[in-house]
Amino acid sequence: QVQLVESGGGLVQPGGSLRLSCAASGIIFSDYAMTWWRQGPGNQRELVATIFTTGTTTYSDSVKGRFSISRDNAKNTVYLQMNSLKPADTAVYYCRIYNMNYWGKGTLVTISS
Repeated sequence: QVQLVESGGGLVQPGGSLRLSCAASGIIFSDYAMTWWRQGPGNQRELVATIFTTGTTTYSDSVKGRFSISRDNAKNTVYLQMNSLKPADTAVYYCRIYNMNYWGKGTLVTISS
């Protein structure tokens, strides 16, 4: 059974940083590209970052230069390092296996002073 469990969310002041983690089980993790999505209040869920099995990464324009996605295949974990956080980054953050309908339950990130 595929499981994705996000962690690391919380309340941070504008300009701060957070690192999210997503632990995967039930798959051969190294075989899959992984993605981070987010859904802010009143917004549709949007793709934030992707990391392919090759290590190639892509980012949405809204986070490029501030967020960094990485993976540790030995730990079956994908990370999202978020820097220079803004109130507009407030959202529930989800990880998802690329192109597959497996999602975690999400972790809430709130950016507020």
